[in-house]
Amino acid sequence: MIKRKLSTSDIFTILINLVPLWGVLFNGWDPKQIFLIYCAESIIVGLYNILKMLIVTQVKPKDVWDEKTGTEVSGYFFILFFIVHYGFFVAIQLMFFLGSSKIADTMNPIKALTVLPSLMDNYTRSLLWGFVGIYGLKMIIDFIFSGEFRRASMGLLMFSPYIRIFIQQFVVIVGGFFLTFGAGKIFMLVFVLVKIFFEVFINYERAISLTQRKQEIEIRERNKNQL
Repeated sequence: MIKRKLSTSDIFTILINLVPLWGVLFNGWDPKQIFLIYCAESIIVGLYNILKMLIVTQVKPKDVWDEKTGTEVSGYFFILFFIVHYGFFVAIQLMFFLGSSKIADTMNPIKALTVLPSLMDNYTRSLLWGFVGIYGLKMIIDFIFSGEFRRASMGLLMFSPYIRIFIQQFVVIVGGFFLTFGAGKIFMLVFVLVKIFFEVFINYERAISLTQRKQEIEIRERNKNQL
């Protein structure tokens, strides 16, 4: 599932991820502030995914919800389910990171989301806007201009952020423990390299698509045997 060719947006993604690493290693940036950006990045990914799903819904009002029964539901149902499920997932992950890193002591997932902007410095917010721009560029190039929005499956689109974000948030939480022991710079180096590899070089869409195709084949074979 390794990409053989990187797109223009992939190159920009690599560059924007190297900026905070440079800041921490050579410009005295606080690693805790950078990890806050990566926590907020999960929210950015989710918001852009909602926007993608809204675009697809205008082209394809309904899509298959249950492959076994062929049940179709409105695209807005997919969106609502994603907002609740993904939002809860991100809030819990953020709560654990803030607690483990001692940045903020809260056991309230909603408070963890709302307190995030107040914890950021000015340069952190500026860098965060850079990530907003990069993900916007990726959506325009890889999703809209490519025509992918006409072919996209709502089911695949709904679950596409989870693998990437699960890896990212797992590393962020582990990084929180390193921050408490003052090893932020070392872990930052490892984290950014791992993050770039999984975010840029792994073709998640192809992996999910192949999984779905395998499930569809299994369902057809099962139905054929029943007949």
